Amino acid sequence: MELLKQRILEVGVVASDQVLKLDAILNHQVDPVLIMEMGKEFARLFRETKPDKVLTVESSGIPIAYTTALQLGVPMVFARRKKTLTMDQDTYSERVPSFTKGIVTDIMVSAHLLHKGERILLIDDFIANGDAARGLVRIVEKAEAELVGVGIVVEKSFQNGGKSIRERGIRVESLARIASLSNGQITFD
Repeated sequence: MELLKQRILEVGVVASDQVLKLDAILNHQVDPVLIMEMGKEFARLFRETKPDKVLTVESSGIPIAYTTALQLGVPMVFARRKKTLTMDQDTYSERVPSFTKGIVTDIMVSAHLLHKGERILLIDDFIANGDAARGLVRIVEKAEAELVGVGIVVEKSFQNGGKSIRERGIRVESLARIASLSNGQITFD
C-alpha cells in the first residue's frame, strides 16, 4: 500500500536494526485518514473470505481492526492483555511474548464472543516474530472457529513471524513489508 509506505518513510523512526517506531500514525497517535484507508484495503483483500468477525489484540491493533470490521459490516473483538472485574470467567487465553515490550503476557477473549464454526479474520499492526499472531491463531482454534486469514499492517519480513504463519497454510496479507532497518534506513520488499 503506497500511502502507508510513504507515511512510514515520513514519520517512521528506526530505533534499531530490529525496531521501527510508528508512534505518529499507528502506535500512540492514530492517523484517522490512513487508518480508514488501511481498513478499506484489508476489507478489499479479505471480503471474499466472508468473515463473521474481525479479531485483534489490544491496543494498537484496535483502530485498524475496527475500520476493517466497519468496512466488512461485521463485529470486531479484541483480545485483552489484562483480566478485568467485568470480564467473564470463561475465556480462551494464551501466553505470548511481546517483541517490543520484552515481556510475556496473557491474551484472552471471553468465550461467549467466539463461536464454533465462525469465520474469523485476524488483523494486527505489526508482525515481527509472530508470537501474538500465533497466540490469536491458537485462541481461534480453541474456539473451534475457522481462521480465514491474517492481515498485518507492517510485516518485518527479515524476521520469521509472517513466514511462520504462512508455513501453517494460513493466508497472510501485509500492507507494507520491511526487508531491512539496517543503518537506520527503512527498506521495503
